[in-house]
Amino acid sequence: MKKLFAFLLVAVMTFSLLSFAQADDGYTIRIYSNSNSTERTTWLIEKAKEAGFNISIDDNSIISGDTAAVQAANENKDGDLVFGLNEVRWSQLVNGQYENLKVMDWTPTWADKVGEYKFDGKAYGLVIQNILMLYRTDEYGTNGEAIKFDHWADLADSNYKWYRQNKVGGTTNMNTNNAMLYAFTDPESPAGGISIEGWKKLWKYCANGVVFTDDKYGLNPLIRGDVQVSTFYSSSLYGEITATSENPTYEHPLNGVPVGENWALVDIADGTYYIAEYIGILDREGRSEAETETVKAFAEWFGSAETQIAWSDAFDSYPCNNDAVAELFDEVPPIYAIKNCSLTTVPGTEMTYAEYVGAHSSEWTNIMTNLGFFWADSANAPAEPDWDNLDWATLTQKQE
Repeated sequence: MKKLFAFLLVAVMTFSLLSFAQADDGYTIRIYSNSNSTERTTWLIEKAKEAGFNISIDDNSIISGDTAAVQAANENKDGDLVFGLNEVRWSQLVNGQYENLKVMDWTPTWADKVGEYKFDGKAYGLVIQNILMLYRTDEYGTNGEAIKFDHWADLADSNYKWYRQNKVGGTTNMNTNNAMLYAFTDPESPAGGISIEGWKKLWKYCANGVVFTDDKYGLNPLIRGDVQVSTFYSSSLYGEITATSENPTYEHPLNGVPVGENWALVDIADGTYYIAEYIGILDREGRSEAETETVKAFAEWFGSAETQIAWSDAFDSYPCNNDAVAELFDEVPPIYAIKNCSLTTVPGTEMTYAEYVGAHSSEWTNIMTNLGFFWADSANAPAEPDWDNLDWATLTQKQE
């Protein structure tokens, strides 16, 4: 799949390090991110230091998730830069929704390389991710039968055995819900802009799905053969499948990347929900002009094709930077060739679906929380709501 040889990766990274080596002025750049696993933060700190930058970033044992990252940056007021998040959060940041966070004007030299993934003059795309619906094609799955749906929510009406998440929150969980609700947008609906039929379907998906309290994500139950269909995010899929296929602990692993030998992507006409992670510079009070230039230099370095090639190679991600993509892939991997429903226009509005999600996501979270969606204990499942007699004005609000 990759046409980048090890010596080329070393060469471009060496060039990148030399290009930015003059950036070190002793200033420590404070970064907030939700793309902050221990492996990622360790890698970034080391590579940044080699490039002449001192950075400070907390891993996910301290800050976990996009909400926590933004809240910490807003409360601490010490951030120089934010990366990660998604279109919804970045829209909020760029539009000044947070009292202590202002995204400053900035345009990197590679701005024209990220296509549609940008907030012009403010924030620019680093990596693309999407949510995937997968199934086993062997005897632990469909025995060779292909699965095709018009909509994500059609799974709820099928006879397959599927994994579903065990809580409302979490980026992957919310993106799964975004994909499930895509076919049910209704700008006139009091139920958060989603038809009542859509909420009924999502409840059915919860009620008939299989929950695993020890599994944070859906790939492991599929690898074990405990379910036929599951969901997972794109960025780690190929790496996880490769690693577990070589691990004797798994009796029935998935095999084959990028084309599965005993697994496949569900063919869904609507496509899937994509997010992009961005990078933007905060207007930090008291930072000198020289220090600001150091922060800009770091952002320029991190989003460059050379660094994004290395980041992708290390963490199995798909860059927004087209020059990086051209070096990394002979052709678009199947998981990123799926139609992007997040950029389609919602009927009855002038908003893309991603913008529609941003406008209604808090209402959706409140509805799911207030009605008890995604219960963890199957033995104590809540009763299905009386859909004809619900007070949506109350359900869309956060309950104290």
